[in-house]
Order: sequence, then C-alpha cells, then structure tokens
Amino acid sequence: MFNTKQVDELARSVLDKLPSGLRDMQRDVEKNIHAALQSALSRLDLVTREEFEVQSAVLLRTREKLEALEQRVAALEAEQPRD
Repeated sequence: MFNTKQVDELARSVLDKLPSGLRDMQRDVEKNIHAALQSALSRLDLVTREEFEVQSAVLLRTREKLEALEQRVAALEAEQPRD
C-alpha cells in the first residue's frame, strides 16, 4: 500500500531531528523508526492516489447518470395529466 521509499524518507526525516547522541545508534534507531512507521501506516485504512482517482471518476460518472435520470423522471412527470 505504501511506497517503501516514502517510508524510508519519513524515517530519515524523524532521525535527522534526533539529538546527536542518538545519531550514534543511527542504524538501530532508523530500523526501529522504519518498522514503527510501517506498522502504524499499515493499520490505517488508506488508499493509494491511483485508487482514489479511480473512485472519484466512478463517482463523477454515477452523479452524471443520476442527474440524467432525474431529468427524465421530471420530464415524464410533466407529461402525466393531473387529476
């Protein structure tokens, strides 16, 4: 779901903000931050940008069809004689 490169960049960003004493343990800290971020992100119910774009397009087509059907119903109702 998540690009490993993006998670690595986020982990590195967090690591850069750590005090210099902790940077000496950089490899272990980076590995632990990466694992924690990956775990936290995997628990979120997120979608990729591509999936979002596809669903947005589906929603747009559905709205267009609904509007067309509403117009057809309104036209049919206007044709019906009123009692």
